[in-house]
Amino acid sequence: MITGIFLLPSCKKSFLDVPSPSPLPSNDPQVAQDEVTALYSSLIYIDAGGGWSFDTHGISFIAATNIMSDDADKGSTTADQPGINDLDNFTENSGNAFVGALWNGYYVGIARANNALAALATAQLDNATIKRLTGEVRFIRGYYYFNLVRFFGGVPIVTYVPDGPRAANADTTLASRASAADVYNNVIIPDLTYAMNNLPLKNAAVVGRITKGAAETMLAKVNMYLQNWQQVDSLTTDVMNSAQYSLVSDYSSIWKAEGDNNAESIFEIETAEFNGTDGGIPLYSESQGPRNLGGNWNNPSFTYDPTGDLGWGFCTPTQNLVNAYEPGDVRKAATIITCNLLAPNGNADTLWDGFIIPVGTQSQYYNYKAYHSEKDEPFFQNRDRKEKNVHILRYAEVLLMKAEAATHLGGDVMTPLNMVRARAGLPPAGTADINAVWKERRVELAMEHDRFFDLVRQGRVAQVMQASGKTFTSNKNELLPIPSTQIQLSGGRIKQNPGYN
Repeated sequence: MITGIFLLPSCKKSFLDVPSPSPLPSNDPQVAQDEVTALYSSLIYIDAGGGWSFDTHGISFIAATNIMSDDADKGSTTADQPGINDLDNFTENSGNAFVGALWNGYYVGIARANNALAALATAQLDNATIKRLTGEVRFIRGYYYFNLVRFFGGVPIVTYVPDGPRAANADTTLASRASAADVYNNVIIPDLTYAMNNLPLKNAAVVGRITKGAAETMLAKVNMYLQNWQQVDSLTTDVMNSAQYSLVSDYSSIWKAEGDNNAESIFEIETAEFNGTDGGIPLYSESQGPRNLGGNWNNPSFTYDPTGDLGWGFCTPTQNLVNAYEPGDVRKAATIITCNLLAPNGNADTLWDGFIIPVGTQSQYYNYKAYHSEKDEPFFQNRDRKEKNVHILRYAEVLLMKAEAATHLGGDVMTPLNMVRARAGLPPAGTADINAVWKERRVELAMEHDRFFDLVRQGRVAQVMQASGKTFTSNKNELLPIPSTQIQLSGGRIKQNPGYN
């Protein structure tokens, strides 16, 4: 396990990837720079062999966040990808390939972070650059562990590069689960705190890189999960007072290429062209596109195969989510593609770029936030890797965390809450209680990979999921199963989560 996961070298495949030098460490400054770049690339794509066996933000991430929640169903056809169907219905087991891909992907990313930190420790770079790059690395490592804890609970803590398999195997902590509290206290919070204290504010010179505001916002989010409300209030206040961020006026623009790295963006997964082809997260956009349709752009100069699909039809918004929006909420139309399943030919749906979806899609609703225009946005004919940035942290979430903290501390709930509502075209909220904040959070961040995690931390996931008709089991389905291969490779030192075999 140590050799296969923790010491895995970086691979040159995605647009950010560069060869990983060996052996490590080296005092060549380019070695450290390349290791940091390779770590950034792990946010997009990890080519470590085995097809979908390594994932951080692709189809496995989509399945274990959006599809597992009451915001989305699996979609596609019944027989397509039964492993995702199991996640949707909470019938997954420890052999689920998509669960295994998440574990593998995040630990490969953590290995890259540890490689980068080892290289930075001896790099001949000025102190300011070392601190900045170390801050970026520790942010990503802290973020990866935050996701691992939310997916699996306590996990093995690996914060260094073992000196070969023999030394690694001698350290039994590498193949044993730490408690979730230990992961928060010994990795996540220290890593994000270091990043917060050593990274620059957002500016034109650091577009696409991790910043102080990203670290503060992620640390506020971590503290929200730990219910440290005073810390949430303090950190969100600092981000708001930095004057680096604001709500953009057009909510729908956030999900287009024009909205990448805009005034609202705090942390997003950056994608771009690589060697003349698309370098996006594999299948992120295509897997969520409308399926079994013909269509065309209302543009005679653009040729499109009318027999093709826009995508695979996964992650379809639920009727429950559709009903959650208030009348007049502009976010609904920006979040959900609504197809006319039974409309006569000619009465079709037209997307923002002029693409016409005629009758015949498998589902009525699709995720508009995952849509990428092949006509009006960068596209080099590789649908599997469309250049679609994924927004992980936005200023709207800062305002909603500020409002949620205020419900616990007795502060001003209405001001930040109503800033979010005003942008959505809605009147001020009628109440300032926690349910109003949770409701706003759901529709503001719908299909952005937070809903299931939110329900778990709010203590109402069983109630909500069972009401949605899913077979959710309390004290089991809050977490994913530990992959059986990892338990076997650890010699049984890694123990399974309750209720799984």
